[in-house]
Amino acid sequence: MRPSAVVPVSLQETAAALAAAGLPVISPAAASGPARDVLLTGLTISSLEVEPGDLYVALPGARHHGAQFAEAAAAAGAAAVLTDSDGAERLGSLSVPVFVTADPRRLVGPLAAAVFGSRPQDGSAPTLFGVTGTNGKTTTTYFINSLLGALGKSTGLIGTIEILAGGEPIASTLTTPESPQVHGLLALMRQKGLDAAAMEVSSHAISYRRVDGVVFDVAGFTNLTQDHLDLHGSMEEYFAAKAALFTPERARHAVICVDDEWGAKLAAAAPVPVWTLATGPAADDTGPQPDWRVTDVERAGLGHRFVLRGPGGAVLRTGTGLPGTFNVSNAALAALMVLASGVPAAELQQALDSDPFTVEVPGRMQMVGTAPAAIVDFAHNPDALARTLASVRREAPASDTSAPGTGDEAPRVIIVFGATGQRDQTKRPLMGAIAARLADVVIITDDDPHDEDEAAIRADVSAGAREARQNEALACEIIEVAPRAAAIDRAVALARPQDTVLVAGRGHEVFQEVKGVNLVLDDRVELRQALTRYGFPVLSGDGVES
Repeated sequence: MRPSAVVPVSLQETAAALAAAGLPVISPAAASGPARDVLLTGLTISSLEVEPGDLYVALPGARHHGAQFAEAAAAAGAAAVLTDSDGAERLGSLSVPVFVTADPRRLVGPLAAAVFGSRPQDGSAPTLFGVTGTNGKTTTTYFINSLLGALGKSTGLIGTIEILAGGEPIASTLTTPESPQVHGLLALMRQKGLDAAAMEVSSHAISYRRVDGVVFDVAGFTNLTQDHLDLHGSMEEYFAAKAALFTPERARHAVICVDDEWGAKLAAAAPVPVWTLATGPAADDTGPQPDWRVTDVERAGLGHRFVLRGPGGAVLRTGTGLPGTFNVSNAALAALMVLASGVPAAELQQALDSDPFTVEVPGRMQMVGTAPAAIVDFAHNPDALARTLASVRREAPASDTSAPGTGDEAPRVIIVFGATGQRDQTKRPLMGAIAARLADVVIITDDDPHDEDEAAIRADVSAGAREARQNEALACEIIEVAPRAAAIDRAVALARPQDTVLVAGRGHEVFQEVKGVNLVLDDRVELRQALTRYGFPVLSGDGVES
């Protein structure tokens, strides 16, 4: 998670440079004696990750102050400790210098950037792409890296599913790691000589300062829909967190999808050079026109082919084999972000001709079987669930004239899903209603309940589904089954070869958290086993699942 060798950096010189840039001042703690300089070769906010030569930054936390672990950090080889005044008062006698600052959290990113040398301005750093938005971040970063690979570039990846630094994948526990890890990874990628890297940038990462000190060459925006309101409180605050990425402190260029009102608002306000992208049908010609527009969308197998049209008659032709028009949006955004990084259009088109966007993304519209179509997806909020359900319904055979979902031979959509505990509770009935409208068989089960009562969460989702069915005279069947593996089994038991079974919400995840215990559970494994159990064919099990 960090380079093997770092040129030692002077804390005193670094602190002076940061102070000159308007960041909080660092000074020796009163009890630590006369000021003396310290040479640093690393930085961490976790006492468990200290390596010799590190600066240990002791931050205040929800339950404990990092200063409580400063002695352990010093014993592990920390060269110095940086904390706030409260933390300094908690410290006993340490064998290493102690420094204080008013806001240590604000300094973690800039200090890590300086110590690791992650983003120097000498052209040696990989071209860096950052993707934010509610849905589509993971797929877009995989698309970017696949396209870069088609261009002959070596790439890195930091995201929800895995971290890649030109070698074996590293399991990822956060959409965006903590700031010292981000800078350590970027420095490692630079050390390995990688050409480019793509990173998912969540609203949590921005709000918790995990990408402080990082300047992206190109930042991309997918969309903004209801999610994470447990953290942000309102859509306006959620938008403000995302918008902070599109400032000169964090990005040089931007490509913003303006299919929703939030994208249009962001594009109008962003103080960095912006290309706007519209991927849906044109509403009217009276408002601001996008710089780029997706046109000529045609079905091609499970996916789509399409054309990107831009300024001066520019045209890019491409497509994706992944299902769903939302993957057209993800592919278009990825193509334009790479174009915005300076790749010539002709060279880009040649790479697009190699079909780089038909690439498996673990847990994102991942096909496990074909008859029935068996799909695992990460859709875990109302908008994503609606888009995914709308994309998976198969057309009825030509000989069947019955309406979808009403005749014996009509293909049905069977969905298995739940809602996460200790998260935005308002989206639970919304997701239940969406499933009732767009699926024929709705199987409600557990997602990650965390410390909440599983039955209560299922009841919230079921209430939304049953209310929609009653008020809108829907014909869907609603079933509640737990645990999740049993729900997946029930779905496959009910399925016919022409149906679609969608298991939504957890995607690539391989553990289910219940009352503080991580239970082994991979939707792809469970779905594959159920298909085999009932005599249906399955696709290869190769991939990241355990």
